[in-house]
Order: sequence, then C-alpha cells, then structure tokens
Amino acid sequence: MFCPLKLILLPVLLDYSLGLNDLNVSPTELTVHVGDSALMGCVFQSTEDKCIFKIDWILSPGEHAKDEYVLYYYSNLSVPIGRFQNRVHLMGDILCNDGSLLLQDVQEADQGTYTCEIRLKGESQVFKKAVVLHVLPEEPKELVVRVGELIQMGCVFQSTEVKHVTKVEWIFSGRRAKEEIVFRYYHKLRMSAEYSQSWGHFQNRVNLVGEIFRNDGSIMLQGVRESDGGNYTCSIHLGNLVFKKTIVLHVSPEEPRTLVTPAALRPLVLGGNQLVIIVGIVCATILLLPVLILIVKRTCGNRSSLNSTVLVKNTKETNPEIKEKPCHFERYEGEKHIYSPIIVREVIEEEEPTEKSEATYMTMHPVWPSLRSDRNNSLEKKSGGGMPKTQQAF
Repeated sequence: MFCPLKLILLPVLLDYSLGLNDLNVSPTELTVHVGDSALMGCVFQSTEDKCIFKIDWILSPGEHAKDEYVLYYYSNLSVPIGRFQNRVHLMGDILCNDGSLLLQDVQEADQGTYTCEIRLKGESQVFKKAVVLHVLPEEPKELVVRVGELIQMGCVFQSTEVKHVTKVEWIFSGRRAKEEIVFRYYHKLRMSAEYSQSWGHFQNRVNLVGEIFRNDGSIMLQGVRESDGGNYTCSIHLGNLVFKKTIVLHVSPEEPRTLVTPAALRPLVLGGNQLVIIVGIVCATILLLPVLILIVKRTCGNRSSLNSTVLVKNTKETNPEIKEKPCHFERYEGEKHIYSPIIVREVIEEEEPTEKSEATYMTMHPVWPSLRSDRNNSLEKKSGGGMPKTQQAF
C-alpha cells in the first residue's frame, strides 16, 4: 500500500546518513508551569535570501528515554506527531527563516530538551538550536480572598524569543453580570505609545504590576468586593499570536471583629519534651503511690492521738476533782541545789461512808548523812509530834 508519509520521511533519513555539517547554537532554558503555553524560538539569521526546505522538532526526554518527533515541516505541510497533536503549532514566519514552535497545555512529561533543525534549499548544512524546557507544578487557577483585601492575578507568556506585546486585556464574567472589561493595555508600534486603563466598577482599583517587555501582564486588584467574584480571562497579544489564561476568584465575606486574647491565638500543641515530662510525672506518681498511702495512714494516727490528748484536757477542765499539785522544794543555806517540780496528780475518789479520805504528798528534800537526824527531829516538832501515815524522804 502506498504511504505518502514514507516519502516525506525519506529525505530526512537520507540527510542523516550523509552526515552533513551542522550549525549549532548554544541552548537556552525556559521554565513554565503545567497547563501554560511556551514559545520555543528557532530563527536562522542569514544575509542571503534563502528559503526553508525542511523543519524538524525532536524531543530528548532524558538519558534512559528514546527521542521522539514533536513536529516536522516539509513541502509547505506542518505535521504534529503522536501525543503532541493539537498541542503544537509552527508560529514563525517560514519566509523569514523562522521555525518557532508553540507548545500549549504543557504537561510534566513534556520536560526535556527540544532540538530544532532547519534545512535550507540548496544548502548541505543543517541549522540546529536546542531549548531546555523545565516544567513546574500547576499554578492555582482558583484564588480565595476576603472582602477589603487585595489580590494579584498573574498572566505570563513564556518565550525564548523577544516578542513585542501589542495588547493585554483582562475580561471579567460574573455569575449574573455580563462580560465586562477590567483592564486594557495596548501599544502602538508606529507611534511608540502605550495606553492602559481600568474600566467600569474596577476603575481606580486595578493596576498593571507585570513587566510588559517580559510578556508579563499580571494585575493587582485592590479593595475587593463581594461582586468581584467570578472568572477573569487574560489575553496577551504578540502580533498574530494570542495567549489566554483564566482565573476563578472566590470572595468570602469579611469576618466580624472579635476580641481575642493572645493565649487563645496560639493553639495548644504539645512538643516532644512536654510529652516526656508528662509521662515522667505519671510514672513517678504510680511509683510513689504506696509511700503516699503510708504517709496518709501515719498522719491519720497522729491526728487520733492528738484528739485523745485534747479529750483528756477537756475532761480535767470539766471535772474539778482531778487536780495537780507540785512537789515542795527548798534551798538550804550554803548549798545551791535546783529542783524541778514533779507534777503529781491527785484523784479524789468516792469513799465509803465509814472511811476518810487521806491526801498523799510527795516532798523532795536533799538529805545528807550528818543532818539526817536533825532533819527528822525538826519534822516531828513541826507536825506536833505526830507523823502522817505515809511519808517518803529522799
């Protein structure tokens, strides 16, 4: 079966087999986010008027991956290959030896080195240029902001070639409102004049914060209102090339202001050291529990003995029959002796009717052998010749 694709690829294989001399240009790097677009330039500068015969774009994903065709141009026909179909386009002017490639909806698998090869009619040499593409995670397409705050909405078109931005436009479409122009910037090349203006209820609230010469059309929206919630579509025009990006803005109502103590602002979070301290305290409490129980028991015993002492004291105060009498002590001339009184409790018990109660006294006197007899005689005289029934001398 006849296949025209084989006839198209046949000159490519012949060129590689001939080993033609190449004109290599130092590679450039480009960084984009997932979902964005990237313009990889490939322009052959020549003073002679020559026409492009063939253009090939080849991707080298890495060391362990095979090279794959992205797009080829031959005989006025541009053909994207494989997974790049409907995502790559030749955006350069072929008549001006410009074979730049536009890659849309960039994916993580698109990262790698893109090599452009340009062949001119009547020339054996091949012009080559490489672009190293780095792919970052996707930027959030939905933003949340509170009433009264400000929000920045980015819109950057990544390109390895310097392009003149002719127009930047932001359009708002709400749920209930019709499309409305938010901001517009345009540049007239002939007059070298720039104009920028915010529109409608966005007037005086939108400013351009991006750098136009870097294809950056980012804006800043101040004093956000609830009615600002909706879709914002950015359009960057570079001649016939248009890059678009849409951002969804959600506006939440302003929270009521409440008085909050500083302690309430900090959430209670236990660190590693605090957990170790708490566990240590619990373990020490469990180990010391028997000792605490023993201390409590002893404390209760001491309280019971104290209560009994207080009870005895109260009994003495209420019962006048219980008395305390101190012992007599005397000091003799020429001798210095100090005696401490000994308290002797005398309890008067109920006596039988036929007997008389007798009081018992304890007297402490220093007794010397030479004065023993004189002491006894003096005591007999003082008592009137009679001795009590019970007397003890010390």
